Amino acid sequence: MGGWYWIGVSVGLGTGAGVLLVGVVTGLLGVTRLAIISSALIAAIGGAAIGNAIDASEPGGWANLVAGLLGGITGTLAAAQIVGGALRRGGTRGGTAAIVAVSGVVLAALALVPILGYIEAIGLPAIAARIRRRLPDKHEGLRTLARD
Repeated sequence: MGGWYWIGVSVGLGTGAGVLLVGVVTGLLGVTRLAIISSALIAAIGGAAIGNAIDASEPGGWANLVAGLLGGITGTLAAAQIVGGALRRGGTRGGTAAIVAVSGVVLAALALVPILGYIEAIGLPAIAARIRRRLPDKHEGLRTLARD
């Protein structure tokens, strides 16, 4: 396999690590800014470490490190959006955290399939953005009260 494969593995493993960390941290702390920021920082460091470990044994160079770092950040931010929506709609913290953590492990395993690591890193934030756009405005129902 060429360097492109290992860069995809790095970004996919970083994404999976970010999703896994959001699952664990939100199970303990809930969805707060502190939890999301700390998860993003830990996932970025973990993704960079994964990319560095892959770079030590396989081709890809510094791009492995950067791909793992970016994968960790994108995975964290996208999963935080999805977890926040699930909790707003009545999901329990423990159950949501368990499902998201298992999803992170599955995403990490799927990163070993060629090209899927890239698709994970692009697709997960796209899904989260679509979910965010579909949310109603916070005070949308108050317009009906203003009519006389």
